[in-house]
Amino acid sequence: MPSTSLIERVSKEFSLTAPDVPLYKRLRSAIEAAIRSNVVKAGAVLPGERVLAESLSLSRVTVRKALALLEEEGLLNRRHGFKTEVGSRVEKSLSTLTSFSEDIRARGMVAGCIWISKQISRPSPAEMMALGVSANANVIRMKRVRTADGAPIAVETSTVPTRFLPTPDLIGDSLYEALEARGFMPQRAIQRMRSRAASSDDAQHLHCEVGAPLLMTERRCFLPDEQIVEYCETRYKGDVYDFVFELQR
Repeated sequence: MPSTSLIERVSKEFSLTAPDVPLYKRLRSAIEAAIRSNVVKAGAVLPGERVLAESLSLSRVTVRKALALLEEEGLLNRRHGFKTEVGSRVEKSLSTLTSFSEDIRARGMVAGCIWISKQISRPSPAEMMALGVSANANVIRMKRVRTADGAPIAVETSTVPTRFLPTPDLIGDSLYEALEARGFMPQRAIQRMRSRAASSDDAQHLHCEVGAPLLMTERRCFLPDEQIVEYCETRYKGDVYDFVFELQR
């Protein structure tokens, strides 16, 4: 996006912020709004402090403070010199049931996956409990690295009883597309989340250090008739993924 167009959008958002709020916070909110609305994409380079200050009739101190706040929040990355890029953090809302691919596309990035394994197997004890199946049942277990614009974001292991998907050959890049094609699209889910340190296997797949912080979710997905169609464990890189809650009283 040309710098002039970005500055015009930021200037417009800036004019809509409350005038009694400190200038640097108003600018932070204006730049954030442009990023959240995908006006600027992940990896895009922002104009320098001087250009922003002159274009918006603000001091460089004000601009610097606003950019520093956005960097602390992970929305911007400072590179060599004064180069500032839009960060590649991904927002995941916990109030709606969406797939990884839908989350990534909504952020303006290209979703992809690198398959690690995809096979029919007997369920593990954890999978038996989560899916409500017996030890003799067959399940399809799929493990893959999920990517955004080619960069590894998460390691995902999904397990589905074979009564819903009889063979892994039915699954392309999207598990949910395969389930939907057979009339078994999940309608609701129960999910829990906790932190964990990256194992050597995680570090290899996610290109991070062993022991780096990860966010791990465990999700059970249900059909309209309350059958459990999927159990999914996902390990997200903690420095690129944000989980967003909407709370109401």
